[in-house]
Amino acid sequence: MTAQADMGPGAPPADGTTDPLRGTWQLVRWEIAYGDGRAPTLPFGEGAIGLIQYTPDGHMSACIARAGRQRLSSESVRSAPVEARLAAFESYFQYAGPYELRRGKHLPTGAQVVHHVTMALNPNFVGTDQVRNVEFDAAGALTLSASDIVPGSSVVRHHRLIWMRVT
Repeated sequence: MTAQADMGPGAPPADGTTDPLRGTWQLVRWEIAYGDGRAPTLPFGEGAIGLIQYTPDGHMSACIARAGRQRLSSESVRSAPVEARLAAFESYFQYAGPYELRRGKHLPTGAQVVHHVTMALNPNFVGTDQVRNVEFDAAGALTLSASDIVPGSSVVRHHRLIWMRVT
């Protein structure tokens, strides 16, 4: 991981290092805007919960869940009905791995973080690089954003996740 200088207002790291991401952040909101003009969506609803952590050794872990997820009908996920397991999978998002910061005037927000995914709930994420634009506001909120194409279409969607520092 490459240490970086201050990345904007409200961005001092919790431990006094030059990495403004280091620490634990709590999800405030995850929204998706669409290039075809349809209404924005909230993938896990208005009350989605989540944490993202950036560690001193250059690793990250992110998890997001729909608020009020249903408990399984059995103590073991292995004996739960298939429908319940599918609902649990579809209401939770997680991945982890090493990360690096990039800075430059050529980047959309002047800074990006690259999450090199080594573990994930969705096995298709493993081995991918998840690139996020990084922005801080004056109140210290961290916004991570990225654009992609809606699967099976040519419609661009823009993910915007807002986080507040916990530690």
